[in-house]
Amino acid sequence: MDKNRFAITPPMGWNSYDYYDTTVNEAQVRANADYMAAHLKAFGWEYVVVDIEWYSNDAGTVRDRFQYIPFGDIEMDEYGRLQPAPERFPSSAGGKGFGPLADYVHSLGLKFGIHIMRGIPRLAAQRRCPVPGAKETADRIADPSSICIWNPDMYGVRGTADGQAYYDSLLAMYAQWGVDFIKCDDICDSRLYRTEPFSGWEETRMIHRAIEKCGRPIVLSLSPGPAHIDRAWEYCRYANMWRITDDFWDEWSLLKAMFVRCEMWQDHVREGCFPDCDMLPLGKLGKGFGNGEWDTRFTREEQKTMMTLWCMFRSPLMIGAELTRLDGWTLSLLTNGELLAMLGENCSGTQLVRTEEYAVWKNKDEASGRLCVALFNLSDGDRELSIALSELGEETCEKQQDAELYEIWEKKESSTVDGRIAVQVPAHGVKVYRVGR
Repeated sequence: MDKNRFAITPPMGWNSYDYYDTTVNEAQVRANADYMAAHLKAFGWEYVVVDIEWYSNDAGTVRDRFQYIPFGDIEMDEYGRLQPAPERFPSSAGGKGFGPLADYVHSLGLKFGIHIMRGIPRLAAQRRCPVPGAKETADRIADPSSICIWNPDMYGVRGTADGQAYYDSLLAMYAQWGVDFIKCDDICDSRLYRTEPFSGWEETRMIHRAIEKCGRPIVLSLSPGPAHIDRAWEYCRYANMWRITDDFWDEWSLLKAMFVRCEMWQDHVREGCFPDCDMLPLGKLGKGFGNGEWDTRFTREEQKTMMTLWCMFRSPLMIGAELTRLDGWTLSLLTNGELLAMLGENCSGTQLVRTEEYAVWKNKDEASGRLCVALFNLSDGDRELSIALSELGEETCEKQQDAELYEIWEKKESSTVDGRIAVQVPAHGVKVYRVGR
């Protein structure tokens, strides 16, 4: 199978983490899937992703002390493979795993995804679980020196034939469940490990090989970031998405910094290979984190800036909000067809200029010729921004004296003046124009 055909365009969907942390349950996943099918599917949103610790029976019970409980109560089969916690995911009872929930998501015309941690459960090593297709048991396959520095659940997997057999068995089970998307954590940013050798590069290759063998097209997303530009070739070869940032939250400083990251990665966006700006922290967030939910701290202008940059750059789009509680304005951000069209398979995004005060991006559909230009105000005050048609690097624009403009957010028509796009842009805001008809 050609991995790049798994995700020709940037994946778009919902992920449970930003709202539920480790505590999401089946009813909540189904409710968000129902909402996506009714309100978002028509605009290209399709993945429903259950994030971290779906196998934990006691997740969230001591959230004031631990996000990930050391040596907590987890569900695992006799082969050392993690299973959904049955009280949280009742349809998994009787060894069905995520099969019934995936079937439900598929029945809505959507796709189903899960989060996994790199490696093999420590509990599997402790119990010396057998592994299908392996000569050695889990305690010999596990690499106790390769551990996650922030989650205590797993050991790394040795890069051996038996280690590969473990991942092959894991992906065969996921394929049987009907999984379409895997977000694999503790595998993208090797420099979290400052002094110890890191096995994540080899484990990425092992997971990739297991996906190729499992007979099901499964998108592979790597976390956390920031990914390393010097390993871009490796991410492109073995994964479909990789995080270019650590966890992204609703803070302006993080959003402004993303312009630097997108500049670095813009030449590595292509079919099946997408540098990932992380989730969209919009709407209601944080209920599972222990201090009560909150409304996104981004201003409306900042929310438009985020959506515009993600689409111009062609990042995957994963909504972090509780979908069933979206207000009309937030829903309008997520269903702006003119903006989402920039994610199309023939589109490419390019930064034209960036300073501390402003940035300009363009996005062109090479098939239709559709050209969009975004002027971002990165400063803390309103300011006029402009760019000449001749500076867009497009031959057709260089020959034009003036052009018609259509602002995508306000849905207003205008035109250039003296061959320039010029506009007053609010602080931390953006204006996005389709140039020409």
